[in-house]
Amino acid sequence: MQLRQEAHTLLEALPEEKLVAVRNLLVVMSDSPSYSMENAPFEDEELTPQMEARLNKAEEEFERGEVVTHEQVLREFGL
Repeated sequence: MQLRQEAHTLLEALPEEKLVAVRNLLVVMSDSPSYSMENAPFEDEELTPQMEARLNKAEEEFERGEVVTHEQVLREFGL
């Protein structure tokens, strides 16, 4: 129980602008992936030519290594 108290104390000390990132992290950490997949709506919408072009561009950027690392995301959110 000491860890939970420490977490509460740290949470209370955080500035307001960092709470969204912490909340989102907690949602991801506490949600079971299998539950999320089972309850995700079926995607039956067809891709528009614009969306297909965006996806192709993203795949090309990924293949060239033009990505944002996990560490960069954490830094951006001040974590």
